[in-house]
Amino acid sequence: MKFDMGQAWNTATSLIGKNKDVILVVAGVFFFLPYLASALLMPEAMAPQAGNPEDMQAMMDAVMQTYADYWWVMLIIFVMQGIGTLALLVLLTDRARPTLGDALKRGATAFPSYFVTNILAAIAIVVIVALPVGLVVSVGGAIFAALAIFLIFPLIFYLMVKFSLIMPAIAIDGILNPVAAIARSWRLTKGNSFRLFLFFVLLFVAVIVVSLLVTMVLGVVFAAMGGEIELIGNGIVASLANAAFVVIFLAVLAGVHQQLAGDRPEALGEVFE
Repeated sequence: MKFDMGQAWNTATSLIGKNKDVILVVAGVFFFLPYLASALLMPEAMAPQAGNPEDMQAMMDAVMQTYADYWWVMLIIFVMQGIGTLALLVLLTDRARPTLGDALKRGATAFPSYFVTNILAAIAIVVIVALPVGLVVSVGGAIFAALAIFLIFPLIFYLMVKFSLIMPAIAIDGILNPVAAIARSWRLTKGNSFRLFLFFVLLFVAVIVVSLLVTMVLGVVFAAMGGEIELIGNGIVASLANAAFVVIFLAVLAGVHQQLAGDRPEALGEVFE
């Protein structure tokens, strides 16, 4: 079937409206609070700043050192947000109306598959991109390498779209086999890759523009106050924007999945036909 952007967006907003109470809890605990903790504990890593180009290397060194010092915090946040992501998809879409505890259990159970699947998808993208670029560099030099990198971007975006429904495949369809989850996402997006890419781009642009406007306006207010108020205020605003973006994006993924999946079971053998 052809992907309908309007239908996907309407489904997403409907899912958010019907589940707003539980969404507030999950988004607050698993996305707002971890991001706020990162912003307060690691301000250099979350919002790096450089006064001039000469400071870029020093800035990057400071960021890397912060990650080295707080790697355990990043690991905890990654696990929390992974479980929260899967649980939120369950809560948004499961007609059996599971409790928050049940959804979190399912999220925790599916997290290892989520972790492995994303690693496999990332490796696939890196290999598919790195091999041709490396070959061109070895044969044609820097100019051809730059051209190859430019031409490879459409392939990167294509793969990102093809892998975009991995999370719904795991959380909603209950597919815990990483390869099967990737295959499911590939199959669901078949024939709609360009429409999905355009939809995701429009969504990202709209959310980023709104987020920038809000953070810039409030950032000026907090900057005038200075000190700890500026740090905490900017952290709260950025954390709210992050939580809102995650909720919208997951609801959109749920809407896209609902539209493309329907009720028709698909055989894994059909995936790459």
